[in-house]
Amino acid sequence: MFVTTAEKIEALRERSARAREPGSERARAKRAAAGLPTPRDRIDALLDPGSFVEYGALMRAPGGADNPYGDGVVTGRGTVDGRPVVVYSHDNTVFGGSLGEMFGRKVVAMMELAAKTACPIVGINDSGGARIQDAVTSLAFYSEIGRRQRLLSGLVPQISIMLGKCAGGAAYSPACTDFIVAVQDQAYMFVTGPDVLKAVTGETISAEDLGGATKQASYGTVHHVADSEADAFTWVKTLLGYLPSSCHESAPLVNPGLEPHLTDTDLGLDSFLPDSDNTAYDMHDIITKVFDDGEFHEIGSMYAPNVITAFTRADGRTVGVVANQPTHLSGALDIASSEKAARFIYICDAFAIPVVFLVDIPGYLPGLEQERAGVIYRGAKLLAAVIESTVPKVTVVIRKAYGGGYAVMGSKNLGADLNFAWPTARIAVMGAEGAVGLLKRREIEAAGEDGPKVRQKFIDFYNEFVATPYTAAERGYIDAVIEPSATRLEIRKALKLLADKTPEPLPPRRRSLLRPV
Repeated sequence: MFVTTAEKIEALRERSARAREPGSERARAKRAAAGLPTPRDRIDALLDPGSFVEYGALMRAPGGADNPYGDGVVTGRGTVDGRPVVVYSHDNTVFGGSLGEMFGRKVVAMMELAAKTACPIVGINDSGGARIQDAVTSLAFYSEIGRRQRLLSGLVPQISIMLGKCAGGAAYSPACTDFIVAVQDQAYMFVTGPDVLKAVTGETISAEDLGGATKQASYGTVHHVADSEADAFTWVKTLLGYLPSSCHESAPLVNPGLEPHLTDTDLGLDSFLPDSDNTAYDMHDIITKVFDDGEFHEIGSMYAPNVITAFTRADGRTVGVVANQPTHLSGALDIASSEKAARFIYICDAFAIPVVFLVDIPGYLPGLEQERAGVIYRGAKLLAAVIESTVPKVTVVIRKAYGGGYAVMGSKNLGADLNFAWPTARIAVMGAEGAVGLLKRREIEAAGEDGPKVRQKFIDFYNEFVATPYTAAERGYIDAVIEPSATRLEIRKALKLLADKTPEPLPPRRRSLLRPV
């Protein structure tokens, strides 16, 4: 039968229209009733207007003429702030957004495209996990995706946006990406969902308690909890603005050269710190004062809040900040905060982003619970990250820097390039109270009723002559003791000096085993 060109074009248009809304009427109605956008609407909310180019719209599972187009995922490329991005978005109206063979092939193709074009990949996740009716094929393609994640790891940024109930592989796969943002009261992540859990173990638990966005953020799996989908997309776009497109490029330069001289905000730092060593303050306030425009993009704020990890800018260039937070555990490091900081430093190192340490740490958190959970081994992950990272590293000791905490928070002996200290810094093996209790216990006991006065005298002596930044400066462990008001400009000058830093060569080997796992 003869078919005209016009008829062929009309057939294409008809197929394309079906591909735009491949789900059943019931599934589409359910989505509309929940007030949720389509996968293409979600992509449009992320990308620059009109920039999306779709690939694989007419792919579908073999074996049935009625199988829906797209196979449950929309894939393609576009731009964010004019910079290329590869993106895929699950379609929950097709097989519940579960992964089948064509779904897997499409995502794998996008990951390979991101590697070829050296640009970030963003996954918008709303999936039930592996497609049960596809049996081993769905599992095979989760494995194929995992292999491509290794290909992309450290090459380009990988970001996951969680917008629905994601179980099994749909949770494991995002967990292998660099950053995860989830929407409150909408996104859930778990190895097995509540229904399967009840059927297998008899345990009854809500989806929120099992793997809600806030729960997973408190476990360290999710790095930001968004109030809405719009907030999630905005957060990701801001994050991309701090990151390079790949490890072969530099992060965008934003408004360099602003405020090249001391400002009133700088001068305010001279009177910011409490006079008492034991009075808490919010380290966020210092971050806003020593970096550009008072802005920073925090990663993992709900997990291990005793350490702050964030992206910000110094003289227009992206830097990563690792800072102790005195308002939580007095800023002491524990297992969770060590692992959090280590992971962040590895990300900075992968994408050539300098790291600035802001230090106020009484040491590692003591106690049976930490020891039992492996603080020696797991806490050493931060030490390994500082040693292995080759990017410029600048340290500012604000107040306390005691014991192992001093060492791992960017000490010169672990490889930090330039180290500064405020005159308020106290650098020592331990705080005065602990040191005096160990070193002067007999003298204090012998003083009898005057013991408290003798003890205080020893503490004052220790603080004045031992735990000072000048002792460290005299031995070259601190490059300069600076006025707090000079911090912003000193960080700028230090990073400018270190801009062309060359990593120290190492002997040939297959790989380092220093990084604990």
